[in-house]
Amino acid sequence: MKILVLSCSTGGGHNSCGQYIKSEFNRNHITCDFVDYFSILGTKLSKKIERIYLKSTQGKGKIFEGIYKLGETYSKVGLTSPVYELNKLAKHKILKFIQDYHYDVVICPHLFPAMAITALKKDGFDIKLINVATDYTNIPFWNETTPDYFVIPHESLKSEFTSKGIDEKVLLPIGIPISTDFREHESHLSLKKDKPTILITSGSMGFGNLKKLVQKILDAIDVYVIVICGHNQKLFKNLSNLKHPNLIVKGFIHNMNDYMKECDVILTKPGGLTSTEVAILNRPMIHIMPIPGVENYNAKFFQQNQLSLVCNTMSEVIENTKKILADRNLQAEMMKHQNQVIHKDAAKNLVQFVMKNMQSS
Repeated sequence: MKILVLSCSTGGGHNSCGQYIKSEFNRNHITCDFVDYFSILGTKLSKKIERIYLKSTQGKGKIFEGIYKLGETYSKVGLTSPVYELNKLAKHKILKFIQDYHYDVVICPHLFPAMAITALKKDGFDIKLINVATDYTNIPFWNETTPDYFVIPHESLKSEFTSKGIDEKVLLPIGIPISTDFREHESHLSLKKDKPTILITSGSMGFGNLKKLVQKILDAIDVYVIVICGHNQKLFKNLSNLKHPNLIVKGFIHNMNDYMKECDVILTKPGGLTSTEVAILNRPMIHIMPIPGVENYNAKFFQQNQLSLVCNTMSEVIENTKKILADRNLQAEMMKHQNQVIHKDAAKNLVQFVMKNMQSS
């Protein structure tokens, strides 16, 4: 069996999930390739797709609920969205790629390639497709795809997906796939232990007014602060200029699990993938200032299930950071719920499911 994971470089979480899936199949000696969807299409079409998607999901006064309504409107009038129509243009290139490399199953942790595969399936091509949701909600336009199976983060989210027209029979509530290697990797960091260490992750591109937040934390709490800036060079420079003895600033790194395991509390934006990584490693977590949209839904899921504390202001971040550092019972309760709610073996279970149910006849 040969597996293709098709993701898209519009978000770090989608690609990270795709790489985890690839790693888990390879770990089980199954051929699996990770490919960026846009690399197959070429620059011109890629930019068109990204531009129309951003136009459909952003704009003055439009929040996530508005995007849902937009998707529902297209569905009710029997029309497909511009997002689908543009990805449909990619179907011939995607078909050639799949056929040239003889892939048996395509797994998509991103909406765009799933739409292109759906267009091929509607044309009668027998392509086995698995969608993978990387957020704790059903993002708009997933309902325009027709996967054989759809991996979702949790059983409690089933009704949300079915209410948007996705067949319950295809839903696999096994969790967001994080590779076994990520979880079992042993840390080789040598961090100082004379005071607590806080890790702040800002996402693959960096976000928000972190300089101000970091300064407030350092002024208010006697801790070490490690900030991962991602690819945000400006943020890296601004934080480095603070020149505080308790501050460690990192850019884009490949050993995030080392830092997560070694730190006492993790402050992160509520991205689905990063939040799942933290919970799988069983670390006390604070979600900081969700960006309106999908992050609100991720934060809501984690807060309702007692997996994290959610803060909407800098003062709340300071208050809750002090609280969680001082309260061992709170930490223990949070980690207990993480163990109960988050599926740690999602990647392993996905591999087993594919091998059992999708082998070529």
